[in-house]
Amino acid sequence: MVLASSITSSADVTQLWSVSGVFSLVFYVLVAVALWRVFDKAGYPGILAIIPIVNLFVLTKVAGLSAWLTLLYIIPIVNIVFGIIVAIRVGKGFDKGGAFSFFLLWLISFIGYFIIGFGSATYDKRRIV
Repeated sequence: MVLASSITSSADVTQLWSVSGVFSLVFYVLVAVALWRVFDKAGYPGILAIIPIVNLFVLTKVAGLSAWLTLLYIIPIVNIVFGIIVAIRVGKGFDKGGAFSFFLLWLISFIGYFIIGFGSATYDKRRIV
């Protein structure tokens, strides 16, 4: 019993330091930095970008939707469609087109959020409606 317990606990720790674990951590930090700037421009506290689930709630609010709709990310096929809708609405809020929103805010999201966050785009909630 002790052997099985020690094997699984050591496997959990070593997985974090594997190549994929390090890349995942670096990717998460980059996305958090980009979202921090996007949230600041949209008038929300940027520090909320660091918290994993909360940043989805805030991103949904930036898209002009109710935070309760973030629960749609749990449903398997619906989450893809809802992610596209949120990306397009966030793009509208920052005066970006549909192609930019689809490709750079949904498909390659961290690049699009860097462009919006560190670029000259301004947020206007009236554009979303």
